[in-house]
Amino acid sequence: MTGAQRRIAALPMYDFPELAPTHDALWSALAHLLADAGVADCPSTLRRDLDPRAVWGHPDLLLGQGCDYPLAKSFAGSVRVLATPRYGAPGCEGARCRSAIVVRSEDAAASLEDLRGYRCVINERDSNSGMNVLRAALAPIARGAPFFSAVTVSGAHRRSAESVAEGRADVAALDCVSFAHFQRLYPDTTARLRVLTWTPSSPSLPLITARATCAATVLRLKQCLAAVAADQKLAPVRARLFLEGFDLEPEPEFASVLRLEADAERLGYVTLA
Repeated sequence: MTGAQRRIAALPMYDFPELAPTHDALWSALAHLLADAGVADCPSTLRRDLDPRAVWGHPDLLLGQGCDYPLAKSFAGSVRVLATPRYGAPGCEGARCRSAIVVRSEDAAASLEDLRGYRCVINERDSNSGMNVLRAALAPIARGAPFFSAVTVSGAHRRSAESVAEGRADVAALDCVSFAHFQRLYPDTTARLRVLTWTPSSPSLPLITARATCAATVLRLKQCLAAVAADQKLAPVRARLFLEGFDLEPEPEFASVLRLEADAERLGYVTLA
């Protein structure tokens, strides 16, 4: 750690405004456990003033959550994966998740092939759930050629969902946990969408700590995460987040997302287009 009281915690990936109190409750319980376990300078509150990439690269990150693909491509030397959440949303399988490939509810598309020439919207160019797994789904039929007539970047899965629902785009890939939250929180938007199919799966968005976090603190983090997952008093909090537990022995070095990238490149579909 570079200085006293510098450790930070942030859970930005699903921290929609409506879920902020739930994430605060989860962190409060975890922070108390960590402090009782002897973790020094454990932050009392979550940081919400930092861009996710600033969180992932922060040298004093105690606990964060990130997207596998940008972590693998740009932050692998900065972070250590602690755990992979197990979510209970449709499209999840243990500690793995798929993305829902959505079109408007009245759209006639019946297969991936029918999406050829559509306008696609993605949340970020380096998103795993919005781009990488969609590229992997399309690579076998794209035949190395551009598949969509346009690809635009929305900046967030919610904005991608709205773009499709409102007719500014025709298709998007939305990670299944986000989509399940949207169905609860923004039903007017999701009622105008239809899941055409699902992408290949990859690990759920990992919980991470700074690469410099010592082994003793890593062990305590994992022990406290296990305790949070087993605490019956936190069952309503976990249910609100679709959180069923954690895989505390995650796969190393983001192997799944990099394999999906390599498979698409092998088929000649390097850029989602």
